Amino acid sequence: MTTLAGRTLFITGASRGIGREIALRAARDGARIAVAAKTAEPHPKLAGTIHSVAAEIEAAGGKALALQLDVRDDAAIAQAVARAAEAFGGIDILVNNASAISLTPTLATPARRFDLMMGVNARATFLCSQACIPWLRKSPNAHILNLSPPLAMQARWFAGHLAYTMSKYGMSMCTLGMAEELRGDGIAVNSLWPRTTIATAAVEVHFPPAILAASRHPAIMADAAHAILTGDARSGTGQFLIDEEVLRGRGVTDFDRYAVTPGVALFTDLFVD
Repeated sequence: MTTLAGRTLFITGASRGIGREIALRAARDGARIAVAAKTAEPHPKLAGTIHSVAAEIEAAGGKALALQLDVRDDAAIAQAVARAAEAFGGIDILVNNASAISLTPTLATPARRFDLMMGVNARATFLCSQACIPWLRKSPNAHILNLSPPLAMQARWFAGHLAYTMSKYGMSMCTLGMAEELRGDGIAVNSLWPRTTIATAAVEVHFPPAILAASRHPAIMADAAHAILTGDARSGTGQFLIDEEVLRGRGVTDFDRYAVTPGVALFTDLFVD
């Protein structure tokens, strides 16, 4: 399979950034996409809403369903997944992209921030997967893709931002466990992570401007996700994949087009050697 035409994707956090880019890449194939995110009205500082992305999807050749969703609300998750399945006749792919970040040490991480990261990252990945699995079991080529890092139990990936790492590794543990649990159902469960920082609102807010300039555009993650999601679910599961490595494996050699500032040395992302 080389296209997502006719496939149904449920993408969390798809109102901007990487989630939006994955949605638009799938839309160019003619996919059906449930845009599940919290932002329904324009934000004063952040571009994009579920409605603006839905319009972009339709303009790109796909079909869209805008779903306002707080992924911390388990009842709302179940309702949103049911609405998407009803509207499109099922679900083939879940992309757990929604994420919260706070790169703060232990004493600087209040309980509300800890709970936010755990709720949006680890808990929502588990619950969105749980809600989608009954539909994914009916798909001929089902995928769950978690935007989470390789699991490496090294102190340097925890020190300085322990709570954030715990929450992102929680997503990766979902990959590890569900891949084996769902292997017999033919549902692929994989993680995807960038080699470099990606020019998203999170990087713009949490990193210095020089790092934003040394980042890549979200399109590289979208192209890597597309390569994974068009693959055979029964032959590739339980993998912790890096965007550049995925694309190199598909014969891509020109990565300059993804750079925010071509010629500038790229900044390596967290959790990547």
